Amino acid sequence: MIAIGSDHGGYELKQEVMKHLEARGFEFKDYGCYDRKSCDYPEIAHMVAHAVADGHCERGILICGTGIGMSMAANKVPGIRAALCGDCFSARMTREHNDANILCMGERVVGPGLALMIVDAFLDTEHSEDERHHRRVSKIEQI
Repeated sequence: MIAIGSDHGGYELKQEVMKHLEARGFEFKDYGCYDRKSCDYPEIAHMVAHAVADGHCERGILICGTGIGMSMAANKVPGIRAALCGDCFSARMTREHNDANILCMGERVVGPGLALMIVDAFLDTEHSEDERHHRRVSKIEQI
């Protein structure tokens, strides 16, 4: 299960991502927002982050205008490793090396075509079995 959320600045891209997830057979839960009306992104980021941290969802996707605010807010929740990605290489590496559990993107930064490729890279990449990566993620958790 994928937790997904956006603010008004990421609403359009969230709609595209949800269609893509559905086409790929992923189950997801939409935590809002549900229209283009102005809303406060920290509330949505916290709902998605808690869904992932509490184990209700395996991973999350957050979208706002830039992705910056969503990533900052999500990373306040213990157990969350939210990564802002604007390219496929970063999406793969943050999963492989950092075991990121939430992908953040900016609708005003990446177009829908690239965004869907980033989503695929994030969802299709597993965390490396290499001990050094596990050790480093463990250190992230301790901070």
